[in-house]
Amino acid sequence: MNKVTTDARSIRIKGRSFLAVVLSPDLPLDAWLIRLDDLAARSAGFFFGRPAVLDVADLKLDRTQLKELVDELTRRNVSIMGIEGARPSAIAPGMPPALKGGRPASDFEVTTSDPADAATATDAAPEAGAVRAEEPRPALQSLVIREPVRSGQSVVFTEGDVTVVGSVASGAEIIAGGSIHIYGALRGRAMAGAVGNATARIFCRKLEAELVAIDGVYKMAEDMAPGLRGQPVQLWLEDDAIMAEKLK
Repeated sequence: MNKVTTDARSIRIKGRSFLAVVLSPDLPLDAWLIRLDDLAARSAGFFFGRPAVLDVADLKLDRTQLKELVDELTRRNVSIMGIEGARPSAIAPGMPPALKGGRPASDFEVTTSDPADAATATDAAPEAGAVRAEEPRPALQSLVIREPVRSGQSVVFTEGDVTVVGSVASGAEIIAGGSIHIYGALRGRAMAGAVGNATARIFCRKLEAELVAIDGVYKMAEDMAPGLRGQPVQLWLEDDAIMAEKLK
């Protein structure tokens, strides 16, 4: 009788969390999709290569309606990595998985070996619904970038403020959990308060932005007062609207 031996090697399974855009549609969906198309058209590449979570907790969608919504987003090249807030019966086979329990702020670390290419990544529990004990780590409050941020670069820092000692080029973006300070021209995109901080502000020495956003409320360049273009400006959120004024 021949004895067969097998090489029993373990399978390596790792968990990892990534920063994703959260889309929270409102009714009517046709009107919301029109606004989404407007954002994509006026800020080219905003959704390109960017993972997104679809939050439908405030909507009562059945399986057919949810699938149609996901299909509409797919046609717009919006990559839905998961669905949050949907009833289990609404998630059909082949659709993005159900997600819950996202922790957008505390689960990110910043790699700063090259400050202009800062990215966020961290290990997470591999099993769905598992509770992971967090290792205490020093609270990070600010990230200072001492060089211009070039076109195509994305700086993400969810733990606090971002300060750029230079300019932010067109096609670049800064995403901060707190406020954003730019000691040069802001020509790209700046998104402050990205993890739910409505008190965050954006400051820049020269406003030429493609898009600014605070706590998910955005404003495009053509929506800003012409007199602010090229001026030192601060922006803040007030009653779900972005306000702006010249710095003295």
